[in-house]
Order: sequence, then structure tokens, then C-alpha cells
Amino acid sequence: MKPLIRYLAGVLACAAAVAAHAQAYPNRPVRVIVPYPPGGTVDAVARVFADNLGHQLGQTFVVENRAGASGSIGSEAVARAPADGYTLLVNASTFAASPLLLKSLPYDIHKDFTPITNLGEVPLLVTAAPGVQAGNLREFIDLARKQPGKYFFGASAAGSASHLAEAAISYEAKADLPIVLYKGTGPALTDLMGGHISAVIDAVPSSLPPVKAGRTKALAVTSKERLAALPDVPTVAESGLAGFEMVSWYGLWGPAGLPAEVVRTLRDAVVKAIGSAQVKQTLSEQAFVGKGSSPREFADYVRAENAKYDKLIKAADIKIE
Repeated sequence: MKPLIRYLAGVLACAAAVAAHAQAYPNRPVRVIVPYPPGGTVDAVARVFADNLGHQLGQTFVVENRAGASGSIGSEAVARAPADGYTLLVNASTFAASPLLLKSLPYDIHKDFTPITNLGEVPLLVTAAPGVQAGNLREFIDLARKQPGKYFFGASAAGSASHLAEAAISYEAKADLPIVLYKGTGPALTDLMGGHISAVIDAVPSSLPPVKAGRTKALAVTSKERLAALPDVPTVAESGLAGFEMVSWYGLWGPAGLPAEVVRTLRDAVVKAIGSAQVKQTLSEQAFVGKGSSPREFADYVRAENAKYDKLIKAADIKIE
């Protein structure tokens, strides 16, 4: 009888320890990997949420930039990390498009990650170098049609919303606008401000500051409606490409097999963050719309976006040179 009692006591002790561990998450700092350089919108969004989650959950959420290979280096680091909730990934819509454009990805975006939640989305801004003789997108397209190959787009990464939007506009406008691929938004915007490329389409949080500083000029916005911050800048649809709309979205993932309780804790914290006055003020100024979807909704959304990008990539014949 005594061995049985000891056995049952041990089982109960283990169960209690497991429960205590689950309740204690997080009990040490959490790494939040951003697979792009500092200075881009993914990095900015990650830092806003990391700061808020840290305050909510009582542990530091440390943003770590691990750039390279269009986001696949940092993403792989998360896929290979222990599924304990202490290594997370913040990525963008690039994540859903990359398998369609990059050969031999070292992971499966659906099988090797646990979707936690969709953080939110922002429209993209079409901006041009100061020396480009166009005041809006319609005029820029006219220039490109008259002088094929003279004007260049710059994109933040292969398969990014930036890249796909530029390819889609070139395709729909029937304009020859080659795309230079960069390793992050920062380098692309730096070259744009220096006049080394003609235009960049990227998320509002990254693209708006150079416009406000007079270092680039806004030609159009990819949302259905004009931006409150730039009421005189037309939408792409108003610029002759009827029905055009594209956003850049941002999500939170963990490695495959992340415990349900950890997923629930993180998703609930994100929902609270989106509803907080501080996060609302910080992100709404950048036209960011918070989402906070359930893990299942987010997984379905990623699959739908992957299918949508597949159609666009095939129609526009987008390839990585």
C-alpha cells in the first residue's frame, strides 16, 4: 500500500509542478525575433507590443533583430527553438509569400510554427525620390511608360508586401518598372532619399517620416481610403488602377508544439495591448489597425493570404533574379 501511496503522491507532485509552471509563464525573459534589420515597420511593431507585453506579464520581452535571406534566417531560428514560449517570432505578410518565391526554405510555414495571433495591418505608401518629376502615381506611371526601364522601384525584401505591391502596380499599369530587392526597409529608403532608386512602396510607419521631413514625396496610398495624415494624397485606385488595395500585416508565432496555455496567455495579452490607450495612440498615428485574432483564425488567414499571393505571383510573373 505504501508504494502505491508514494507513487500517487509523486504523480500529484508532478502534476502540481506542471500546473505551477504553466501558471508561472513567463518566469524569465522572452526573446522576440524580428527577421529584418532595425528601422523597419516589423521592428517598430514588435517593439511596441514587446514593451506592452513585458509590462503586462512581468517579464522583459527582448526584441532581437536577426536579418538575412528575406527573413528566413530569423524565422528558422524560431522554428528550431524549444517550444516553451521563450522564443517568439514577429513577422509580416512576407512570411506567407516567401515559400512561393524562395527556393529551399529551411522550414514549412504551416507545420513548423504555432500561429498565435494577427497583430494588425497597415496600408502602404507609394513614395518617390525628390528628383522624380511626378507629383502623384498617375504621373509616375506615365513617366515609366514613356521611358521604359529608366525608373526603378526598391523593395524591402523578396516576397514582402512592398515587393508584391510594386510588382502588382507594374503589371496592372503595364509599365516597365524593374524592382531592386533590399535587405530591409531602412536600406531601401536610404537609397530612395539619396536618389539611387525612383520609388518605394512600403508600410506607412516606415514611409511617412521621410515624407514629413521632405526627403521623399508621397504619390499614393494602397488603402481603400485616403490617409488622415495625408488627405491630399490619392489612393492607388484613384490613380487609374481601379479596385487596387493592399496592406502589410503583422503576426506573432512560436515554434510548432507551443503549449496551449502559453498561446492563450500571449494572445490574451496582445488583445489587451491592442485595447490599451498607449498602444492605440502609438499605432493609430501610423494608420495601424489592431486585430488580435484567435490562433485558428490567424492560421486560416495565413493560408488564404498564401493562396492570394500565389495567384498574384503567377499572374504578374514575379521571379527572384
